Amino acid sequence: MGQATKMQTLNVRAGQTQEEYLAAEHQRREDLRVDSQGDATYFFWAAGLAALSTRLFPIRVDGIASIGLIELARFYKGSPLTLYGMTATWIIVLLALGFAARAGHRWAFLLGIALYGADMIALTMLFSILAFGVHAFFVYRWFQGQNALQELKQI
Repeated sequence: MGQATKMQTLNVRAGQTQEEYLAAEHQRREDLRVDSQGDATYFFWAAGLAALSTRLFPIRVDGIASIGLIELARFYKGSPLTLYGMTATWIIVLLALGFAARAGHRWAFLLGIALYGADMIALTMLFSILAFGVHAFFVYRWFQGQNALQELKQI
């Protein structure tokens, strides 16, 4: 048995031909890519909820879409211009992270997790349990997205 034949035999899972194995691996890579891009869309959802928390819109979602750092600034009587500037910066960062994550950059997911982790600390100081839960959901989805990209890189 030649070296090339031995290598092909080692790569084939039980009951699969080489072509079936390669097709399955290709499908697995595609599934991981789609999963990571799906998880990246949660950056856009987070940016939308942050925009709704600005109080510029008639819809009020204060309990669900609170941004801890901005709520702390509001609590300590920050000026409205400062609050809107902080919110705009937060939204722009989330949108940029969303585009970077959809492009397949794992660091974008990790940075989003770090930002929202820090914001969750601020939310606990404000006893905003519902907003903390929404943040935890986003962190979980972004963790799944970066995990899919890590697995994709290993394949």
